[in-house]
Amino acid sequence: MNYWLAKQEPSGPRGYNILQLQKDKKTMWDGVHNNLALKHIRNMKKGDLIFFYHTGDERQVVGIMSVISNPYPNPEEENKRFVVVDVKFKKLLKTPVTLDTIKKQKKFKDWELLRISRLSVMPVPKIIWDNIIKMSQK
Repeated sequence: MNYWLAKQEPSGPRGYNILQLQKDKKTMWDGVHNNLALKHIRNMKKGDLIFFYHTGDERQVVGIMSVISNPYPNPEEENKRFVVVDVKFKKLLKTPVTLDTIKKQKKFKDWELLRISRLSVMPVPKIIWDNIIKMSQK
């Protein structure tokens, strides 16, 4: 199993948040056009886990979703290089883990979340995944 983080603006006209996913139960994760983020989506497999990260004013990890399909071309795009996966709600974190909290952890300094701030989908090393889970339980 692999671990990922996917960012989403929680409010606004195109916003989507973890509570909406909880209500919907599952959704197609789309709208990604960055080449590196698309590469990461292409590497996702059914059963992988993803941190749901709220961008904008919140900037925090708020929950977990699981990948329920292998990557496939976005049916709403003409260009087949734009891929998506289907995800389902798994759980809310007991306590969201903010970007500021993550930045204070020296062991996270090389992670894409801190190095490539505009990247919307990225891998999460298992050690970082476990640390964020632990931080969310406080």
